[in-house]
Amino acid sequence: MARRHDLVGLTVLALLSVRASHPYELHRFILDTHKDYITGLPRSLYHAVERLAGDELIAPAGTGREGRRPERTVYEITDEGRAELRARLRQLLENPDPDRRVFVAAVSLIGCLPLPEAQRALRARAATIEGLVAGMEAHMRALADEGLPAILTLEVEAERALCTAELDWIRGVLDRLDKGELDWEVTVEM
Repeated sequence: MARRHDLVGLTVLALLSVRASHPYELHRFILDTHKDYITGLPRSLYHAVERLAGDELIAPAGTGREGRRPERTVYEITDEGRAELRARLRQLLENPDPDRRVFVAAVSLIGCLPLPEAQRALRARAATIEGLVAGMEAHMRALADEGLPAILTLEVEAERALCTAELDWIRGVLDRLDKGELDWEVTVEM
């Protein structure tokens, strides 16, 4: 997955880590579960499947036909695909990105990671965001000390508020995980 984030490809890997499927079935599941961070369906999905197969992250598991429907190729994730999924997902969870859809996508797929890995990734993200918030607060204080009117720093204030809200949410999720209030082992029917 050489593309910057390739959220479609990441989602395909995640879904195939649950069970082998054909692209139309993946498409239906994405729509039914409102994975709204994915755009350009169905073409983007079919392109992602081609890329992933070309990179040997997924492989055809067989073909089948139901009734008069066209023959469909069922794909499964490879061991390399599983490793790529985990590495990419950890990276997206750990590192804040200006495009907030990236984090939403990573959270949507977080169950593909073992619980300890997910917790470590969220804690790393929280630490990074704490540093960002501290930096923004210092920057705003310095600008205020220089006499810059607050109206001219509203964008920094807004970004700080968004980061603080995300940080509070992450801390809440980690607390719920630590207390066992969130089930980690979930069975998904596609």
